[in-house]
Amino acid sequence: MLTNINRRTFIAGFTALAGLGLTACGSDAASGSGEAVGDLLAQIRDRGEMIFATEGTWSPWTFHNEAGELTGFDIEVARAIASELGVEASFAEGEWDGLLAGVDSGRYDTMANGVSVTDEREEKYDFTEPYAFNNIVVIVRGDNDEIASLEDLEGKTTANTLASSYAALAESHGATCTGVDDFNATIELLDAGRIDATLNDEVVFNDYMAQHPDANLKVAAMAPEPTHIAYPLRREEATESLREAMNEAIDALRADGTLAQISNTYFGMDITAA
Repeated sequence: MLTNINRRTFIAGFTALAGLGLTACGSDAASGSGEAVGDLLAQIRDRGEMIFATEGTWSPWTFHNEAGELTGFDIEVARAIASELGVEASFAEGEWDGLLAGVDSGRYDTMANGVSVTDEREEKYDFTEPYAFNNIVVIVRGDNDEIASLEDLEGKTTANTLASSYAALAESHGATCTGVDDFNATIELLDAGRIDATLNDEVVFNDYMAQHPDANLKVAAMAPEPTHIAYPLRREEATESLREAMNEAIDALRADGTLAQISNTYFGMDITAA
C-alpha cells in the first residue's frame, strides 16, 4: 500500500489545475464562479484521479524524501483512500494559508495536511470522519523555564502559519503569533530567540528531534485533548457522495490495519485510533 508516485508535485499540480479548468471539481469554467456542478465523486472517477492539496514541507506528515519524492503519513493515506475509490491520487503543493482557499474555489478536491477539525472550520466545511488523532504540544528552547502550561503563553510570542489551529490555540491563551510559511521557519525563529514558543504536533516534534538530536528544544506543555484530523470538503450537495465514499474507505483501511501500518511507518506509533 505504501507506494510512491514518481512525479514532482508542482508538475502534477499544474497539470491537475489545467484539467480542473474544464471538468475537475465541478468548477464553472465559463463563469469563473468555482460553483460546483453535479456529483464530485463521479467527476473524480471520470478523470481517474483525486487532487489533494498539501504543503510537502511538514515531515513526517507530508515531505520530500532524499530522492525528491513526495511522501509522508498524509500522502500515503491519501493514496490509499484514492485507491479504495478506484482512482489515483495527485498532489498540488503550496503554503498552508492558500490550500484551504484552493479547496474553497474548487481547484482541489480536498486537503491532505493534518487538517484539525475545529468549530470554526466545521461551520464552513463538511469533514469526513477522523483518520487520525493528534496531540498538540508547546515547544520552547531547552533553557526556557517560564512556560510550563498553555496558560503561561499569556503575553508571550509564538510563530505559526496564521490560518492554523496552532495559531488559534496560542492566541486563545493570550500569545501574540507571528505568521510563518512552515515548521522549519518557526524553529529558526525559536532557535534564534526571536519568539518564546511555538505550537505543533507531538509527532512532528519527535520527528524533528530524531533528525536533530542536539537541538536545544523541549516540550513545555500539551493540550488537554487530542485534535481530530479529517479531510475538509466543500459544504454542498455535490460533495455528499464523495464524503460517504471516503468514510467507507477510511473504515476499510482502519479495519484491515492499513492506517495503523502507515502511522507506525512514519510516526513510530499508531495515532489512527481514537
